[in-house]
This record gives sequence, C-alpha cells and structure tokens, in this order.
Amino acid sequence: MQQHTEETPLLDSEAPATPITDPEILKHELLYQRFTPAQKRVIVALISWAAVIPFLASGSFIPSIPEIAHELGSSGPVISLAVSLSLITASAGSLLWATYSGAYGRRTVFLISLPCLCIGSAGVAMSHSVPTLLFWRVVQAFGSSSGMSVGAGAIGDIYKLEERGAAMGIFFGASLFGPAIAPLLGGVATHYFSWRMAQWGLFVMGLFALIPVALFLPETLDPEKLRRWGATEEHKKPVLLNPFKSLGLLRSPNIVVVALAGTTTLVTDFVLMIPLAYTIGKQYNITNEALIGAFFLPSGLGNISFMYSRRTTSRSPF
Repeated sequence: MQQHTEETPLLDSEAPATPITDPEILKHELLYQRFTPAQKRVIVALISWAAVIPFLASGSFIPSIPEIAHELGSSGPVISLAVSLSLITASAGSLLWATYSGAYGRRTVFLISLPCLCIGSAGVAMSHSVPTLLFWRVVQAFGSSSGMSVGAGAIGDIYKLEERGAAMGIFFGASLFGPAIAPLLGGVATHYFSWRMAQWGLFVMGLFALIPVALFLPETLDPEKLRRWGATEEHKKPVLLNPFKSLGLLRSPNIVVVALAGTTTLVTDFVLMIPLAYTIGKQYNITNEALIGAFFLPSGLGNISFMYSRRTTSRSPF
C-alpha cells in the first residue's frame, strides 16, 4: 500500500487517465471545456481590467479632498463622507450584482453596471455642490462594484476548482493594482490639472472596459442556470432575489476568519489614507497632491506581490 505524507500532492498528475462514464461527472467536465485556453485568457484579461476600476475610483478621489472642499466651499470631513458613502454603496452593490449575475449572467450584469460607472463619473466631474457630489459618487460606486464579485464568479465558471488558483491570482493582483496607483494618479491629475480631470479619466476607463466587454466577453454562466430575459413566458417578469442571502456563508468559521482578515486590512488602509493630506501633509508641509498619493505605493505594491506569490504556488495550467 502506498504511504502518504504531508508532501504527497493532493492531485496525482501522474495517475493514468481513465474514461469518464458517469453522466454527471462527464457533464461537469464538459462545462469547463466550453472555452479554449486562449478564450479563457481573454476572459480573465477583460474581467481583470474591470476589477481595477472599483478601488481606482475610491482611491483616486482621496488626494483631491482638500481641493474639492476648497472649491465647493466645504470642509475635509464633509467631503470625506463621499468616500464613506461610496464604500458602503460598493459593499451592498457587490452583493447585489453578484446575486443577479448568478441568474441573469455575468455579461448582462457588466453591461448594466459599467454604464452606471461612466454616468456616475461624469456626474462627479460636473458636480458644483456637495449634495450633487455625494449623489453621483454613490452612482459611480454602485456601477464599479460589480468588478470584483462578478469577475470572481466568472473565473469560477470557466476553471475547475483545482485549476483556478493562477487565474484568481492574476485577477486579484490586477484588482489590487487599482489601490496601488489610484492615490498617485488622482494626486497627479489634481496637482497638474484638476480633480475633475481625474473623474473624467475614470469615465474614459469605464468606456474602455464597457466596449471590450460588449464586443468580446462571452457569457460564462452555466447555460442551465441562465435566465434569459424574455426568452419564455416564465422569464418575462424580473425575479426579486435576496442579495444578502450569501451572508449565510459567514456561519463557516474559516470564511469568517478570512473575511475579518481582509476587512481589517482594507479598513486599516482607508483609515490611514483618507486623512493623509491633513496628517502627514500638514505635519511636513506637503501640498503636492501627487506626493501625498505616492505614499501609498508601497502598500499597493505589497498587495500585488502577495497575490503574485499565490499565483506562482498554484498548479493551474493557466
């Protein structure tokens, strides 16, 4: 009998291939063979680009807070509410988009959410009052929030559990590239142009995500789970789904621990980042928004390095 140790691979790649005869197993295998490896890479690239935008939208706004407060005749704490509102909206929006993408498809949700991002970004750029600014920030955050949750679901649609590690590493590495460069880009745009230019930049990025998705992203959801709008009498009416049902997964101690670790890290980043212009900037008399934004490059690059290390330890054939 073969002896197994802690170093024994969970997946025996040298085991001889045996024909699959079970219909359910065969059906499961065929589900992940709908797309070629090249098509899968294109899908990962598209959804990774969409995943860059959520944190880019939130992080690029922060170095602009003093200038926005001055231009709109308000204060830093009041303008900072836009960041808090956008984070709350993004949290709820990601649950909503993910839930409905499991019924109406990943592509459909992207085609609805990305225009919301573009409209919200244009609205923020043209805002001339605090209430208007806060409203359009909520719309912007709602539209961008699909990038993370729906993108991760799409990867699960096209890669088997034991194969999706590398794709997930690339996807989350790309998403974490957003907070790495967002403060710097927002600071550069604010210092050398205006804070409105940064928001128009997000509008353009939204278009550059929407157009390729519309042209090249296929539907990845299992066709048996897909509710095609208006395809049958049964599907003509929209179905109300509970976006908070997935929170029941928090009953698992493992998921709770991982969620708390991620939440703590994210909260720490934003607690340090939001008042940066009024803490380090004031202490050292730094008025250049680009320099203030550059303080967050180490944190973002560290996150990317960690996700790359996950990719290099994966057994995925990506």
